[in-house]
Amino acid sequence: MNLFDIPPAQDPGRPLAERLRPESLDDYVGQEHILGPGKPLRRQLEQDRLTSMILWGPPGVGKTTLARLIARHGKADFVPFSAVMSGIKEVKEVMTSAERNRRIGQRTVIFIDEIHRFNRAQQDAFLPYVEKGDVTLIGATTENPSFEVNSALLSRTRVYALRPLNIDESVALLKRGLALLELRAADDLIEQIATFANGDARSAYNLLELAAAAAIDGEIGPQAIEDALQRKVLLYDKSGEEHFNLISALHKSIRSSDPDAALYWLARMLEAGEDRMYIARRLVRMAVEDIGLADPKALEQTIAAKECAHFLGVPEGDQALAQAAIYLAVAPKSDASYRALNEVREVVRSRVAEPVPFHLRNAPTKAMKEWGYGSGYQHAHQYEDGINTMECLPEGLAGTEFYQPLPRGIEARIAERVAELRRKRRELRNQG
Repeated sequence: MNLFDIPPAQDPGRPLAERLRPESLDDYVGQEHILGPGKPLRRQLEQDRLTSMILWGPPGVGKTTLARLIARHGKADFVPFSAVMSGIKEVKEVMTSAERNRRIGQRTVIFIDEIHRFNRAQQDAFLPYVEKGDVTLIGATTENPSFEVNSALLSRTRVYALRPLNIDESVALLKRGLALLELRAADDLIEQIATFANGDARSAYNLLELAAAAAIDGEIGPQAIEDALQRKVLLYDKSGEEHFNLISALHKSIRSSDPDAALYWLARMLEAGEDRMYIARRLVRMAVEDIGLADPKALEQTIAAKECAHFLGVPEGDQALAQAAIYLAVAPKSDASYRALNEVREVVRSRVAEPVPFHLRNAPTKAMKEWGYGSGYQHAHQYEDGINTMECLPEGLAGTEFYQPLPRGIEARIAERVAELRRKRRELRNQG
């Protein structure tokens, strides 16, 4: 750098993503699963055991930045390669220089962006130099290395899978951008950008720059965000009244078996940037609270939707939440198990805790057997239809029927089975 060079962070002509590129691993945001304390890549760097690797992940998660920081941490020359601009000749020239550097104790990191675009001959050209340790190769790819990287080269590298940034990580980066631009913005607006960027830091920075151009008096407002996103911004305080009003509307629409209303309120929350995992958790709650055993598959559907939303991210994962909301809305409803548990809890809280009957206790020692532990226990499998006459509730609650299944959906069959079990048990006890 000469006297006329401008540091990247202070150069307004550079993209915001470039100006905010971190200078050290401590400033790097995300990828805690490999860079957190005690994690594999962190240990490798702390022990100064730099090896060739492939960084595999979606766009904008910091692959190039991480490669630069790894080289800087290891005090190595950083030589970037492009699959479009470089051929075999350029590869050999750089490798010759790297071999000379190694002889004087200087390490070289060769960074290949989009390594999946290199043809087989180009990839093979790196092999002998990687094997000899002349260079440390770091490849970056958005494609599965198992299919796109030569097996010979892949076997000499370690693959690290990078993940999309979560909302909190994206927000942290955007706040750095605000500080650099010396602008202000409400937290809700910043979360809107983070949600729309879908884990892509570069996209988040680009959107922030677009919004910054329309800032008024040093503040980025809703209209600026709306113009940057090219979509209507629906804001509400995620800890305030509107947040709870919308989730209440969604819950009550599903409980009322109205899929159209459920979709509308769900879309309102999605468009406002609500945390997808919060919505997923509430859908799971609805499955057990309002559908219950009338359709046990409702719980499976909501758990699967939660996993799908987490795996796919925004916006593709939103469809899984919509599918779950529709399923819950049209499913038969029963709160029988919900009411039964509440009733039992009230009994537990309001009555003396009676001891476990002796016939239900295990007797692992001779002394406990002598004291009567396990005496009178009836093993159900030894009785016809698996039904015995043994009372499993404490004496003061004997005969109490907490669970009252409703004649809806699958629970209608459960109701028949419960009624049959209770009837047969009463008959057997009367016979005894």
